[in-house]
Amino acid sequence: MSGSTVRLTKHHGLGNDFIVWIGGAEGRGSELARRWCDRRRGLGADGLLLANIRPDGAWRMILFNADGSRAEMSGNGIRCFAQAVGDSRPGTYRIVTDAGERLVEVTVTDDPTVIQASVAMGAPAAGKESPFWAEVGVHPDRPVAHVDMGNPHTVVGVDDVAVVNLQQIGSQVPDVNLEIVMPGPEPHAITMRVHERGAGITEACGTGACASAWASVQWGLVTPSESEVVVHMDGGDATVRLHSPAPGQVTLVGPSQYVATISVDL
Repeated sequence: MSGSTVRLTKHHGLGNDFIVWIGGAEGRGSELARRWCDRRRGLGADGLLLANIRPDGAWRMILFNADGSRAEMSGNGIRCFAQAVGDSRPGTYRIVTDAGERLVEVTVTDDPTVIQASVAMGAPAAGKESPFWAEVGVHPDRPVAHVDMGNPHTVVGVDDVAVVNLQQIGSQVPDVNLEIVMPGPEPHAITMRVHERGAGITEACGTGACASAWASVQWGLVTPSESEVVVHMDGGDATVRLHSPAPGQVTLVGPSQYVATISVDL
């Protein structure tokens, strides 16, 4: 024991879980992410979020994945971050990430541990293509989109997300967030599974939901209901609002749930 104790909170957005350290030191982020996010020897999480207030009143968010790598942005993580720094209070939070500034609108729910948040995610952009598709046997007629949501995504349309060996394929593209999607079951919805860079298979991915909804609309796999697409994921459902003009802006809407407050020795 070093004698230095810090207070952490843990939250999850649709099962995609994060540890938040307000006042956290960036220089130790990678090391502590590997230690604290370990699900057998640590606290267990998909990532560590460091929070510090800026002189202009905005919050600075730095994200380290469970493997210690640094990531630009997380749509589920930023909702957890807003819940942590705002102590579940409603309001608008300016949060500066490595992918730029995002505005998060927080509203309360009947459950004091759960907030609902909408995140202005910016406009999807063309991402860097991955050259691996022929090597892993993806059918050449499958729709594939490389989408930049401030972090890199590759979205692949499939017949059935349940039968794809996502771990095997995802491990072959460690530098990208890989989403597999299929339409439905509702006309305005898609079903998605994700293998995240630096974390592996997770129950949900907010930026991935945005990339997948946007790509699926471009392909004609889904018809938005009033410009909204529901994204079904293993951990639950998020809503992606698609704003005009194309490619326009997207807004991610979903919950964050407070799990626990933890004191640990550094």
